[in-house]
Amino acid sequence: MAIACAVYRLALSLWVGGIALFTFVVTPVIFRTHGRDAAGKIVGSIFPLYFLYGLVLAAVALLARIAAGEAFHGAHRWAGTLLIATAVLLTGYQAFGLAPRMERVKHSVASFGTAPPDDPARKEFSRLHGISMGINLLVLLEGTVLVVAYEAFRR
Repeated sequence: MAIACAVYRLALSLWVGGIALFTFVVTPVIFRTHGRDAAGKIVGSIFPLYFLYGLVLAAVALLARIAAGEAFHGAHRWAGTLLIATAVLLTGYQAFGLAPRMERVKHSVASFGTAPPDDPARKEFSRLHGISMGINLLVLLEGTVLVVAYEAFRR
């Protein structure tokens, strides 16, 4: 049980820290130091690994939470378990549903630097990107709540 608790905390920390680092440090630096199209290619090539990283760590956190006996007894534990399960589902949707759609649409835009703002493919990419960003921030918020409230969920 102690090992499962430690694995849970480690997976949760790596998961949330990875999201925060990629979202607030890595991506902005790439877009600040490269042209928009080049930055989009770089970040786009990182996304499959980023989503897999998040998916694996969230799943490990969920399994470790269950193994530690912290998943289903009491409202706080149920709430934490539901947050992680929701994050797994949302990250899975990003990885296997949304990201591939975004990649297909992105390929139909020759250049985001020169395509007019009313270009249908560019507008669709922007819409999908907005959804993806919203999901990413929601998953980060869910993980942050779990990290901050760890002791409350254990009781």
